[in-house]
Amino acid sequence: MSQTTQNQRQDRPPHGARPPRGDRPPRQRGPRKEEEAPWVPRTELGKKVAAGLITDMNEIYSQGLRIQEAGIIKKLLPDLKSEVIDVGMVQKMTPNGQQTKFKALVAAGNENGWLGIGQGKSKQMRVAIEKATTNAYLNVSPIKLGCGSWECRCDQSHSVPFKVRGKGGSVVVEIVPAPRGLGLVAGGKIRNLLKLAGLKDAWTTAKGSTATMNSTSKAILECLRQTFSQG
Repeated sequence: MSQTTQNQRQDRPPHGARPPRGDRPPRQRGPRKEEEAPWVPRTELGKKVAAGLITDMNEIYSQGLRIQEAGIIKKLLPDLKSEVIDVGMVQKMTPNGQQTKFKALVAAGNENGWLGIGQGKSKQMRVAIEKATTNAYLNVSPIKLGCGSWECRCDQSHSVPFKVRGKGGSVVVEIVPAPRGLGLVAGGKIRNLLKLAGLKDAWTTAKGSTATMNSTSKAILECLRQTFSQG
């Protein structure tokens, strides 16, 4: 055996031994993030937004145009955040047996006067959340913020401008303007929705089956939409 071959065998690590930590490549932890496909507009409104002819969401609502692509919202509101509100399962009996699907409820808002809520169903949880997120983007509505509290009377947009009331199913929600510094007096999930809309101070009352987030979220969205339609 030559001297070179003997030296190479001595330099090799023993069978089953791992190389030193410094010589190993860093391990990627967590799920791999899939790259989002570039948005290709299909509607006339989407082409105008992509071309830069429309640069403001208020311009779309003032003209009464219908938004049919989630890419329009992502383009004009890049700071929009999405949050999963509720997930569950739906079972249905079919001639082939019991069919199970997942349902998801997602809210999207930028914490500055825009909020949307969407629902999605699918046989896979991930697909259901993606559908709900897309519907939430398409349902984004403007919200008018202000200070309607007689105890505060400031010029900052930290609450609702006046008392609003909305209904969704059996749930009735009422939002009352509060003075600055009070915070959001509401339950956990309702507080998250109001925070996504941009509210910082408010009193809330809710009646009905508030555990059903589908009805509760619809009632909250109806409340906040009244601030823009009536204001």
